[in-house]
Amino acid sequence: MSPQTTDKAAAAADPKAAANAANDVTANESPAVAHNDNAAAAPAKAGETKAAASAAEGGAQTPNAAASLYVGELEPEITEAQLFAVFTTIGPVASIRVLRDNVTRRSLGYAYVNYHNAADGRRAKDELNYTPIRGRPMRIMWSQRDPVSRRSGACNIFIKNLDANIDNKALHETFSIFGPIASCKVAVDSEGKSRGFGFVHYETEEGARTAIERVNGMLLNDRVVFVGRHVPRKERESKQEALRAQFTNVYVKNLDPAVDDAKLKEVFGVYGPITSGVVQKDEEGKSRGFGFVNFETHEAAKKAVEALHDKEMPGTLFVARAQSKLERQAELRSQYQKAREEKSAQSQGVNLFVKNLDDSIDDDRLRHEFAPYGVITSAKVMADEKGPRGFGFVCFSAPDEATKAVTEMNGHMIEGKPIYVALAQTREVRRQQLALQMTQRAGHHAAGPHGHPGHPGHPGHP
Repeated sequence: MSPQTTDKAAAAADPKAAANAANDVTANESPAVAHNDNAAAAPAKAGETKAAASAAEGGAQTPNAAASLYVGELEPEITEAQLFAVFTTIGPVASIRVLRDNVTRRSLGYAYVNYHNAADGRRAKDELNYTPIRGRPMRIMWSQRDPVSRRSGACNIFIKNLDANIDNKALHETFSIFGPIASCKVAVDSEGKSRGFGFVHYETEEGARTAIERVNGMLLNDRVVFVGRHVPRKERESKQEALRAQFTNVYVKNLDPAVDDAKLKEVFGVYGPITSGVVQKDEEGKSRGFGFVNFETHEAAKKAVEALHDKEMPGTLFVARAQSKLERQAELRSQYQKAREEKSAQSQGVNLFVKNLDDSIDDDRLRHEFAPYGVITSAKVMADEKGPRGFGFVCFSAPDEATKAVTEMNGHMIEGKPIYVALAQTREVRRQQLALQMTQRAGHHAAGPHGHPGHPGHPGHP
């Protein structure tokens, strides 16, 4: 018996061992499994390609709607074949589908596994949940086709201030004593490290309610944790908007160094009763030029902002509703993204990409070469510490000018070199087009015009 056969036999006896054996499974070894590359938000349908395990039974059984599993936290390289090797240790699999991006065909990190009967689905969820595949524990839960059920917050709880060592499995084990869990997840950053909070979705409201009552404020790994009902994003945003609309705390900057707490209260106290007024100071006790004033009522705070913003005192005061650090960061990101989108929209159809430029070409020369075709708003040759990078951008005032420049200048000789000219594209558009081209080329090489294996391209032919 070969080592590979031995590994498969061991996997059949031990579902956990199958995860290790799955790393060696290739598409050529696997039975027929569903390979639907289109990203979708629904599990594989019963009519999709059947696994060989079900075919061996003559197709007498049909997939059970109650035996559909969602499998998440998957590495991008995990395939249907590798998942098949793991999940068939439990019972006959009807279909498996890894969800992929429509453009790049890259895995979205989750899949749907359909069994023929609910008993196998339950056993797979119990025995395989958090089993590592390629070193990363997969997360298994029942597939919920009904979006209302998925979004219901009554059974979902939020836990924060978690110890960094608590992972999905540890969180599940801790909270499972209060009731059956549908799903459990610790939020992680881009490096896979815990962000200190997580979610547990119970199958019943009673389980969620009991967990909140029993664990909130208790020690978990020597840390006091907060446990409460998970508030959906829309509801959180709605509450935040309501709080913002009734603000009482005001932020003030551009304060003169001579302004102290007493002076700040004197100026702002004109508009209503103040509970506190503080000028922020450095380590030496000197003013940092900004402070906060908290009023007893929203009306007073609003009057102060309207009356004192942009007022000379001396220097021009900036007065606005006080924001949390996270809120300020989110607002700055939003403003930056909006500015980028506006700039991109303005340059749509008028910005040209020019490459294969000679090293002697500078901004002025680039502008001079394209000047005959219209009004140029900017011309820039890109460079780094080593010098010119051989490409640049020319932006015209109107699309028809840019189109004429592309027609006339593409292939034009400058300093003995034919330049390439085309409309500039955003990085995201270029990425999507490149991914699509790679996919098309892969399909071309994989099969000839009649489904036969393809041959390597010849010069001049992709």
